Amino acid sequence: MRILIVHNLKSGMSSIDVFDFVHALMREDDEIVIRGLDSSSQGQQELRDAESFDLVVVSGGDGTVTSLLYELRDRNVLTCVFPSGTANLVFENLANAPEPASIAKACRDGYFVRADFGEISWTDTDGNSDSRGFGLMAGSGYDAVLMREAIPNKQIIGEAAYFTAALANAHPKVEHFTITVDGETFERDGIACIVANTAKMQADIQIVPDCSMSDGKLDVIVLETSDAVQLLVPIFTGLFDKQAKGGRPFIEHFSGREIEVRSDSPIPMQVDGDTIPGMVMGYKAHVIPQCNKLVVDQASPYFDRRNRVELG
Repeated sequence: MRILIVHNLKSGMSSIDVFDFVHALMREDDEIVIRGLDSSSQGQQELRDAESFDLVVVSGGDGTVTSLLYELRDRNVLTCVFPSGTANLVFENLANAPEPASIAKACRDGYFVRADFGEISWTDTDGNSDSRGFGLMAGSGYDAVLMREAIPNKQIIGEAAYFTAALANAHPKVEHFTITVDGETFERDGIACIVANTAKMQADIQIVPDCSMSDGKLDVIVLETSDAVQLLVPIFTGLFDKQAKGGRPFIEHFSGREIEVRSDSPIPMQVDGDTIPGMVMGYKAHVIPQCNKLVVDQASPYFDRRNRVELG
């Protein structure tokens, strides 16, 4: 079997685990190619010949993983997500067993899910246009403020940097959003409007119910509270209702394939935790359905016995 591993050497503390994974995965006559990811690369060069491998492993945090998965979209390449970052929400949403040996076994078993991806485009207030893919969430407003202000402390205190940023911005500005979902328009007030491919956060808590990375839809999440402290309410609710079957306080939810969001004033924006320079007045997003072929183990909620490739 030919295996390509693209690994971000600047990932978090779990970065070294990828070498335990290689030891568990490799068998006689296998060929394993490991390529270090350049910090400025989006994966085009590293994944140039991905189709010539039986398995591609993308190793890093969520920023690395989502950029590589976007490069692999619609290429029909069996891909394993290996969690090497500070936060590994893409991996956690797949809900595979996290031990390197378990991930290696899942690769050998060959079961997969055809997962969706999101694509978002915008024009900033200076007239600059851009677009990106996203595997988790993108949005505008308070979430982008937290991402931007957490960056200086993230390498030091990890995910706690987001809570520190939230406490420093306890009363965010309320914006008026015009949200169009598959042609139907809604007017809402809130501190953020987020579009998500999947919406599971740490501790296995779903932000909104029935959010899946394989349903062919994106989820639009509006944070309606004007008090950051009140956002703790849906988090604590999630400890007892992880699947959000009873809904979430201060959160409204829509879903669809084509999304447009407009705000009445300029606001910051983030894509998979990466803050965008400048300010925007809105964005457009759409789903790219079933564009990635991701390895899952038999305990994953995405496991389907019918979806398998023979790897040996």
